[in-house]
Amino acid sequence: MVQRMILGMSTYRGTQLDPHLVAGLSGQFASLGDQLRRLSGDLGALHAQLVAQPVQAPPPVQAPPPVQAPQPVQAPRQPLPQPGRPRWDTGPQPMPPHSRPRAEPVVTPPARRVEVRAPRVEKTPWWQRDGVISRVLAVAGAGVTLVGVVMLLILAAQAGWFGPELRVGVGAVFSIALVYIGSRVFGKPGGRVGGIAVAATGIAGLYLDVVAMTVIYEWLETSIGLVAAFGIAAAGVALAVSWRSQAMAVLILTGVALCAPVLTGGITPALVCFFAATFVASFAAQLGRDWPILGAVRTVPIVVVSLIAIAQAGLGDISDIDALILLIVSAVVAAFGLGSSAALLRRNNADTMATATIGFAALPILAAGTMFGTWTASIIESTVALVAVITLVALRWLPRNARVVLTTIGSLALLQAVLLPTAVDYRPLALLVVAAVLVVAAQRSRSRLAYFTSAAFAALGTVGFLLVSPPASVVDSAHAAGGYGVVLAGFLLVALAVGMVRVAAELEIADANLGACWIIAGLVAIYASTAATVALGIAALGGETGFVAGHCAATIAWMAAAMALLALGLRSEKYAHIALMAGLSLTAASVAKLFLFDLGALDGMFRVGAFIVVGLLLLLAGTRYARRFAHVTEASSPV
Repeated sequence: MVQRMILGMSTYRGTQLDPHLVAGLSGQFASLGDQLRRLSGDLGALHAQLVAQPVQAPPPVQAPPPVQAPQPVQAPRQPLPQPGRPRWDTGPQPMPPHSRPRAEPVVTPPARRVEVRAPRVEKTPWWQRDGVISRVLAVAGAGVTLVGVVMLLILAAQAGWFGPELRVGVGAVFSIALVYIGSRVFGKPGGRVGGIAVAATGIAGLYLDVVAMTVIYEWLETSIGLVAAFGIAAAGVALAVSWRSQAMAVLILTGVALCAPVLTGGITPALVCFFAATFVASFAAQLGRDWPILGAVRTVPIVVVSLIAIAQAGLGDISDIDALILLIVSAVVAAFGLGSSAALLRRNNADTMATATIGFAALPILAAGTMFGTWTASIIESTVALVAVITLVALRWLPRNARVVLTTIGSLALLQAVLLPTAVDYRPLALLVVAAVLVVAAQRSRSRLAYFTSAAFAALGTVGFLLVSPPASVVDSAHAAGGYGVVLAGFLLVALAVGMVRVAAELEIADANLGACWIIAGLVAIYASTAATVALGIAALGGETGFVAGHCAATIAWMAAAMALLALGLRSEKYAHIALMAGLSLTAASVAKLFLFDLGALDGMFRVGAFIVVGLLLLLAGTRYARRFAHVTEASSPV
């Protein structure tokens, strides 16, 4: 191609280019191409030899003859042909091909593929794996040793062996010796497992020794004993952190949790306090580390013993001081659980154990109200609900799961705060009031979480309303329920049913099932309004008269609501379809009730009044619609 381009240039500009120079460049390009072709052939032969099996020594390759550089041609018009250089003609003619033979690659037959099977690896039994036996033996040894320490402190005291001072001193010296031996073993090759187990046993023994001095022998004040226990637990966890061993911290806390109730003689307020100390002291080990097992082991014991102690206090007599201690410990556990979990979630918002700790640590404070009177319990649970709300508002960065857990805690606390001091007849009203406040908050803050919480309270309030005002009380005067609590709850339930569907539409929660939601809300509103009206009649007039008057008013209220819906359908294009269908459905229901129920249940002037008022409302609605369509027809007709 290059040769043709040079020929073309020489032809086009024959008077300006030196033909001898062009001939020299053409020969150089031809020689370069020939050399590249030989190189390609040699590389192909080498590749074929490398692929072949077995590998054979390549034959000697003869060096190519040196390529002579083209010499410039002197004066003659027609250049003489030279070896390795194409003939040059003044006219445009094709360049003759190079005459040097092309090197062919040596092709060897492919070697037969030999399948090499991997050696079969036999699975090692679990008991023969590295470290399994040592770990099992170490844990067993730690448990047996701690049992021995407990027996030294308890059984020796019961049998009168040695003196109290000697027993406590031997336990302390023995535990310190275990910690020292564990530290020496840990630094030796292969001594990690044994060193961790021995040191953890010693630290747990020291902790139990302090518990014995505080609870059994009463040598230490409770506050001093708690401080000492806190220090021992913190030192043990710090050693576990320095050794980078979650197992060590778990062994310490597990040993304390299993053996401490034996020393205290069961679940006591003192034991709850000691477990609270370990709960707080062991938190620092979780900062910056993924130790979920430690999070579970440090939380479960304090929560379990607190719940058991609160249950025992609720079933039997308990002093005011012990109840106050359990309340304070429960509050500390809940607050520290919330704060520590928030710190962990700040570092890693996907920490499932931290989220679970929030809910689990709040269980004792949710149950603590059972130890006190209704109003005291209501104040306690109201405070818990308030703290949950403040936390949700202040810590907006909390992940969704943590916010759900906090909302659940606040809802349960608020539920107790509302129900405990409230009379039975007014409990549905209290629940519906909370639901109404929450749905307004959800609408203002655009919070779906607040909306679902309000829905839960509304569902509980609806169930409570059905319990205090069952269907039998609406259709039978002998079972009619009269009370202003039922009246207020019924009318509030009507407003809440409509408001929740509207807020759901604004928050785009039930777009696909909005029509079904409106139907359910309408049915709830019809029942609630009827029950409230009947209850109002009974509360105002009493007995049979109030029942009849209430049903008369209920029928008129149904028809009035239908007329309002039909009027809304005439004024609003957005809600025209829904309002029209709801208005016509309620109108049909009103007429059906008038003829199927009121005609037999009502008597006297109440029956007459119901028929007259319903008839007038129907005439009014028909007239209004006739005038509306007449105006539309006049506006659309041509002038």
